[in-house]
Amino acid sequence: MVLDEEFVRSATVKEAPAPTRKRRWPRYAALAAVVVAAAFVVLRYTSSSSDEAVAPKPTASAPASKASALATAAPAESNRPARPMIPLAKAFPAHVSAGTSGTFTKLGTAVMKSCTEPDSVGPSLAADITTGKGCVGEEIALYKDAHNNQFNLAIFTMKDPRDTVKLVTRLSMAFDDYEVAAQAPPPGSGLPTLPADSGMVQSFTGQGRAMVVGLAQWSDGRTRDYQQLGDRLSPLLKNVSKNVARYENEG
Repeated sequence: MVLDEEFVRSATVKEAPAPTRKRRWPRYAALAAVVVAAAFVVLRYTSSSSDEAVAPKPTASAPASKASALATAAPAESNRPARPMIPLAKAFPAHVSAGTSGTFTKLGTAVMKSCTEPDSVGPSLAADITTGKGCVGEEIALYKDAHNNQFNLAIFTMKDPRDTVKLVTRLSMAFDDYEVAAQAPPPGSGLPTLPADSGMVQSFTGQGRAMVVGLAQWSDGRTRDYQQLGDRLSPLLKNVSKNVARYENEG
């Protein structure tokens, strides 16, 4: 299956009203397995009594998200052992062109212990993954651009491509829910750890078994100009998604 044969779903939000549900990451936890670059930190989810992400006090301009889902038509499930995830170096190049905005630079990558770690995903996404056919693993990366804006990428490789279609569709429809954690920059990067109420956009693509999630935040965490922020994320997400699609098509 090549890229131009993929089934496409999309939903774009430029300036949304204050979301009723939102992530809450009041503390940090170090990643367990870090590959290629120095260790960095994932912001932790804290669940409320209803086991949903808790919304902080709304501000005059709340973060919006840009969700665009690109889901591949899924073949029948195979009884063969699950193919390994894409190698980190293949998925996440050291540098990616940002077009007229310069270059994205990779700050760190890691393989998570599982696809449902509380430090990595929210409770709703974890539940959706658990009720599916299973997940091979999750890989994450953190990039910056020439203006020190921060970009997070996460790849969830499922055992059944049909689960990928379901996940991408559900997440892209819930534009005001953040179920994938952002990462704090590694020590020595010169970048600040942005507060939990910083503005953010999110976007999703599906490539065979793999869901690719992109998150973007302005360098100062400001809560405006979301369409421009989503436009800045787009070339990085497309590059990583193409790398994943190429790997998935090899199988």
